[in-house]
Order: sequence, then structure tokens, then C-alpha cells
Amino acid sequence: MTNPTALAFGYPGSKIAETDHWLILLRPKQPTFGSLVLVCKETVQAFSEVSPAAFADLQVAVTGIERLLRAQVDYEKINYLMLMMVDKDVHFHVLPRYAGVREHEGLAFPDAGWPAAPALGSAVELSPDAVERLAARFAQAWGQA
Repeated sequence: MTNPTALAFGYPGSKIAETDHWLILLRPKQPTFGSLVLVCKETVQAFSEVSPAAFADLQVAVTGIERLLRAQVDYEKINYLMLMMVDKDVHFHVLPRYAGVREHEGLAFPDAGWPAAPALGSAVELSPDAVERLAARFAQAWGQA
């Protein structure tokens, strides 16, 4: 069964990949191009409750994420934010960071907070169709890496 946090971030349409314990989803609101959500598939609401197997599998997910985003976004830094205020299940917001702007499908994606903290309120909100197209592109790239 999928947890409410994954559903809140558009699962299954936003799904890029998954490991044994983690879902890698495209974030519908993009503070930077390629922003993702890494959601634990276990029913836990505290990071300390994540199983040892899921902690080990986190390395697999992070390695895949960084490989994908380096190729697709060419980020300069990457931020992993655990902001479980509204969406209670264990998850991270993954934000590729860069100077300047990235473009996709005619949209500009500036990193409004660069080089300081990410500006989460300055996000490009993708339509559900755009989320699915970009998630499919990233899923294909994930499978080729």
C-alpha cells in the first residue's frame, strides 16, 4: 500500500524509480529544475523508525538520484531537506542547485535562492501532464544509467 505522502506528491504519475524501500518521485512544484521527493515506503513517521534495511537501501536511492540529476540537470550542489510538517511519512525533498536558469518545455526554472538556502516559495508548478512527461523522461534516463 502506498503512503499518503507519496500520493500527495502525485504518485503514481510522478514516479521516476523505486528501490526496495524508497520511491523516487518528481516534485510537482519545482523550486529548481529536477526537484524530487524521496519517500520511504515503510509506514514510519520518524526518521529513527526507518529499518536498518531501508537505511542501507537509502544509499542505493541516493546514488541513483545523484547520477540522474547530474546527467539531466547538471547541478552544482544538491540539497536533501527533511521537512515532515504537512506530509508526515518519512521523506526528503531533493533539490538540485545551480547558478542561473535551466529550461524545459519552454519554461524557465531559476534557482531563486542560489547560492543561499533554497527558495521553496518560488517554484514552477507543473501541470499533471507535464509532471508525467518529465517523470517518464527521468525514468527512462534512470534505466539507462
